[in-house]
Amino acid sequence: QVQLVEFGGGYVQPGGSLRLSCVASGSSFKLYTISWYRQSPVTPRELVASVSSAGSTNYADSVKGRFTISRDNAKNTVYLQMNSLKPEDTAVYYCRSLIGTLIDWGQGTQVTVSS
Repeated sequence: QVQLVEFGGGYVQPGGSLRLSCVASGSSFKLYTISWYRQSPVTPRELVASVSSAGSTNYADSVKGRFTISRDNAKNTVYLQMNSLKPEDTAVYYCRSLIGTLIDWGQGTQVTVSS
């Protein structure tokens, strides 16, 4: 089991930027696929972006060109750089780890985009 903690959520105006961080415990971090999901009161939890142990990335169509996921294995951290934020990006953002069939989730961090 891995412990995941998210940082970096907050309040931002449309067009602004935020960077989320997901910090993981354990010594096998580099073997995990790490994903960011989001959920709002009106939408189900959805995949935003993921990065594999090999560094391959995947994005939801709604965030392509605006969000960038990256990982720093030396710091056991995955980042989600979010630019050109829109009100519809408002949600709780969750970090998820996957190795084999083992899945763990963080507690989530709130992102609010509003003028």
